Amino acid sequence: MAVEVAVSPNPTIKKYFSPLQLEELDARRIPHHIAVIPDGNRRWAKQRAAGYSVGHREGADTLMEIIKAAKELGIKALTLFSFSTENWNRSDEEIAALMIIYMNYLTTQREEMVNNGIKLETIGDLSRLPCSLLEVIQETKSATEGCNQFNLILALNYGSRNEICRAFRAMLEDYDQNGLNKEEFNEETISRYLDTHPWGDPDLLIRTSGECRLSNFLLWQISYTEIYISDVLWPDFSPHHLLTAVIDFQRRDRRWGGE
Repeated sequence: MAVEVAVSPNPTIKKYFSPLQLEELDARRIPHHIAVIPDGNRRWAKQRAAGYSVGHREGADTLMEIIKAAKELGIKALTLFSFSTENWNRSDEEIAALMIIYMNYLTTQREEMVNNGIKLETIGDLSRLPCSLLEVIQETKSATEGCNQFNLILALNYGSRNEICRAFRAMLEDYDQNGLNKEEFNEETISRYLDTHPWGDPDLLIRTSGECRLSNFLLWQISYTEIYISDVLWPDFSPHHLLTAVIDFQRRDRRWGGE
């Protein structure tokens, strides 16, 4: 069912950065696509003697601010590791709370996304998600289909090994049914079958809360991605922290294995 969202004729566009801050950036080296592992929601809640769902809700509230700040910086796509294939190992209570948070977020933020030109996309195996969440995802995708200023890509029931397995199954099926030429099989071929193909590999990966591992996230795609680790817990991650990460990214010399 199509969902129509009224676009505000004069949406209020909040500015996150001063001209002086933006002068620190090289407009030619803005990362096109960033990936985020938003870690620390549960620790944030524990520090405040609150339930984990409070931390997850605060983390969800952080997301839209970071998206709009990223858009202001000239970033075009953000892939967020929202729910992993391993997260099913958490308690039924926490999983149910997360699914409700996703539904509420995509419903309440739909108008904001349309007003800011933000298109919703997803990666991962969505088949295991509740039907109620799948319906909301599709409604939000439909509502934001015409948005072309920024891509928000939610990784839901996503695991990189699972993604690669699905990609190889699809390639084998094409080989059997459509005569995929194995002589032309190369890295570009594999990339075309990955979930992230429409947006390309991330230029920058940000992980919050100080953890220094990849957690089965975009393992193929981040082969030459710059990695930035922030000690800040995700609910406290601000546009200022994002700016710091982008400035750090621009100070690096990306040699792609060359001199």
